[in-house]
Amino acid sequence: MRSLAPLLLAAAASAAPVAFDKQTVTKDFVAEGCAVADFNQDGKPDVAAGRYIWLGPDFKNRTAYTPERDNPTGPNKTPYNPITYSDYFIQYAHDFNGDGWQDILVFGLPGDPAYVFVNPKGKEGDWERHNIFDVADGESPSLWDMNGDGKPELLCHTSDAVKDPKRNKGRHGGQFGYAEIDWNNPLAKARFRPITSKSPANDQKIFKYTHGYGAGDVNGDGRMDILEKDGWYEQPADTSKDSDWKFHAAPFGQGGAQMYAYDVDGDGINDVITSIKAHGYGLSWFKQGKDGSFTEQVILGKTKEENSHPAGFSQLHAVQLADVNGDGLLDIVTGKRRWAHGPKGDDEPMADPVLFWFELVRDGKGGAKYVPHQIDRESGVGTQFWTGKLNQDGKPDIVTANKYGVFVFTQK
Repeated sequence: MRSLAPLLLAAAASAAPVAFDKQTVTKDFVAEGCAVADFNQDGKPDVAAGRYIWLGPDFKNRTAYTPERDNPTGPNKTPYNPITYSDYFIQYAHDFNGDGWQDILVFGLPGDPAYVFVNPKGKEGDWERHNIFDVADGESPSLWDMNGDGKPELLCHTSDAVKDPKRNKGRHGGQFGYAEIDWNNPLAKARFRPITSKSPANDQKIFKYTHGYGAGDVNGDGRMDILEKDGWYEQPADTSKDSDWKFHAAPFGQGGAQMYAYDVDGDGINDVITSIKAHGYGLSWFKQGKDGSFTEQVILGKTKEENSHPAGFSQLHAVQLADVNGDGLLDIVTGKRRWAHGPKGDDEPMADPVLFWFELVRDGKGGAKYVPHQIDRESGVGTQFWTGKLNQDGKPDIVTANKYGVFVFTQK
């Protein structure tokens, strides 16, 4: 396969003028995910990463919303040593109890519980912690409205504990699915809705460190389907009872990060966007044909040699879609995860922890391409990050948290 460098560099030369101001909130390793919301209701968005909240608009004042706590499955003191792991793997803001104040959902290390920390509505003290799901498996759990009721579910899979800790790294009986919250009792345990059966094959495939998971309306029937690296599961019209969803095989890589269904080329059919290997190389979109087949369109190559250009990098362990330049099309935001397995693990662990956005450009003739734009070389991504509006200018901004620190990128 020929190098992508000439194509990428030529495209970058005609890029739209988008630039960001960078703020280093902290250089401490406190989390690999983050959430943004107006937690204190002063009209300014705040940044939550790990056990801390940095108050907007300048993010200089920090408060802790939960104390240091022992975690039997992971580290227990912050800041964490960057050669180890944080048990704040992924974080989201949402008003779970409907009191008008934003709470914080924390997915711990894969296989740990999902916790909701309830906002005390301005009162001092630790936020109450509620375990709403015991075993949240996967490296890319998230919040999605899976059943169309306007409220989110926990998009994660799950597995059972076994006596033999060597088997599937301590879990078996893995099933894809999602956890449905009872919004009449939102802090109680969510009900897991499996979409696959327990089987020896799934036992080996679905476990707590499974990479690559997402959701979207793949077939255009108005219902959210579930994506994983080997294909997609079609949501049936009736989900009142648990049942296996119809599986459509498609080779979407080796297991990346968050996965999306989006009409990249504007032909009215949703395509699939994913990183190819979370701890290696590759970023692609898969064009869906009218017959339901998929054709891979490479954005970043799958080897070091195919990424030996300024826009190439490895370890795309977090991916977001956002309309960065305001043209009405969703672009890709991603970067290099810093030291996923320490300074000697995976591909190019000591390379610059970069942050990029890839501009979606349609040619008006049914074709589409992604143009790379570097945002930063000293930040990168963790396992999840945030995109949205931090101020009133209407332009999307970016917040990342990882082993390099916590960073705010405000679009100029």
